[in-house]
Amino acid sequence: MPTYEYDCPKCGRFQYEQRITEPALETCPHCGSPVRRLISRNIGIIFKGSGFHITDYRSEEYKRKAKEEKKAEKESSPAEASSTSTK
Repeated sequence: MPTYEYDCPKCGRFQYEQRITEPALETCPHCGSPVRRLISRNIGIIFKGSGFHITDYRSEEYKRKAKEEKKAEKESSPAEASSTSTK
């Protein structure tokens, strides 16, 4: 749920958590004075989990090992025999 920042002439600035579909506050919940919603500058994004950068961008060592494994798989797998039939 988004957090919006409001400015009250008596209380000062405060933050209020509300749904996007809810209308903006018109009065301060603390003192009842008219308020105006401010445009927030600091928007934070929180990534939860283990290292998105690490999983998205592989190291050169990882790429090298993967290439070697792929090459080893190709060498160890038997070549498919091509069968030709003549009539």
